[in-house]
Amino acid sequence: MIHKYTSNGYFIVLDVNSGAVHVVDELFYDILDYLSEDNLPQTCPAEALSALQEKYPQKEIIETYEEILALHEKDLLFSSDDYEKFASMMTPSPVKAMCLHIAHDCNLRCQYCFADTGEYMGHRQLMSFEVGKAAIDYLIKYSYGRHNLELDFFGGEPLMNFDVVKQVVQYARSLEKEHNKLFRFTITTNGLLLDDDKIDFINKEMSNVVLSIDGRKEVNDRVRARVDGRGCYDSIMPKFQHLVQKRGQDQYYVRGTFTKYNKDFANDVLHLNEMGFDQISVEPVVADPKMPYALTQEDLPEVFAEYDRLSKIMIEKDKKGEGFNFFHFMIDLDQGPCAIKRLRGCGCGNEYVAITPDGDVYPCHQFVGHEEWKMGNVFDQSLDFERKAQFAKATVYGKEECKNCWAKFYCSGGCNANSMQYQGDILKPHKLSCELEKKRVECAIMIKAAEADLV
Repeated sequence: MIHKYTSNGYFIVLDVNSGAVHVVDELFYDILDYLSEDNLPQTCPAEALSALQEKYPQKEIIETYEEILALHEKDLLFSSDDYEKFASMMTPSPVKAMCLHIAHDCNLRCQYCFADTGEYMGHRQLMSFEVGKAAIDYLIKYSYGRHNLELDFFGGEPLMNFDVVKQVVQYARSLEKEHNKLFRFTITTNGLLLDDDKIDFINKEMSNVVLSIDGRKEVNDRVRARVDGRGCYDSIMPKFQHLVQKRGQDQYYVRGTFTKYNKDFANDVLHLNEMGFDQISVEPVVADPKMPYALTQEDLPEVFAEYDRLSKIMIEKDKKGEGFNFFHFMIDLDQGPCAIKRLRGCGCGNEYVAITPDGDVYPCHQFVGHEEWKMGNVFDQSLDFERKAQFAKATVYGKEECKNCWAKFYCSGGCNANSMQYQGDILKPHKLSCELEKKRVECAIMIKAAEADLV
């Protein structure tokens, strides 16, 4: 299977199964329209010669076809699928990552919040240290022989329960040597409660930190209001800048969401960069299409054009030595993810679980509150292994709409929670998210082509 497209003057051909990416000339690109991956003859097909001879010299057509055939023989074009045979072998893995819902409460009332402004379809509450302690014990037990473990303090707003955050970190660190574990902590915060003491602790103990802000003041404050309705930009921006100044430009993200209200989101990305941030993620809202801020199919042309605009701006900034990282355009074409990650993605419900303030276990943070997906509890150390196996087997080859998609090894089947909530089945991908992901991959590969031109 191949995927070909043009972007920013580049003719790009992606060989899906091998992962090879070819930046080609227009003749090479055009010949592919007349070839079948099931049968590449040793000489250029007469149909291609006939159709292209008015546009290109026959000799060049024949020589270019020979290049195509040579790439095919090296398994770099129209390559065979070596992955599907592994899909049936997928088995449950040790749990290596946990999302700890340290606070089911929040001091913001973001309009698009998937977490029901912190309540998760339940009620507002903070996690006790006893639950946090039991969650660490649970992770150690079900991680089996894994050495490196990841734990994300999440909410709601984790800083509303920061004393318990510190207690949990201290408890986990106290067990590392005994159990041969190494914890890597992350925290996600809206920043309202940040102060120097919290910043110093975060920068010491958290391997990564996610700073939630949507970009320009008018964009951020329209959808991210305090409980009393006031905006939060003026309060959180200087605190985030202070944290990053002390931390350095590494191991953090400013993370925003764009909605129908700011389809010019490239301006929000650029604003965040102008404010001193080099690690930026501004992601499309996923919401009920009936909501006024929701993105729909009708918005895709504008959104696609904006991704194109952003990618070109980033190329120009990189040329000037002013480059920055945009999460969705970061792609590794040399190594990429391992085979397992290509087939089943994030590990939701298998390698990764979320824990509520009551100690209930869910497949991930976005499943929390959907009671039918509860997988156990940290106090009795229960775990639904049948459900775990279900997620382990949820590969791109088990999802009919993914099986023949050119982007399947980049998105690995997409977000299971979005599939569940908006398609009613973890094996049915959320179509709007699929279209957005494919566009981002195309932009990311084009940026790599531009970078190669600079070498």
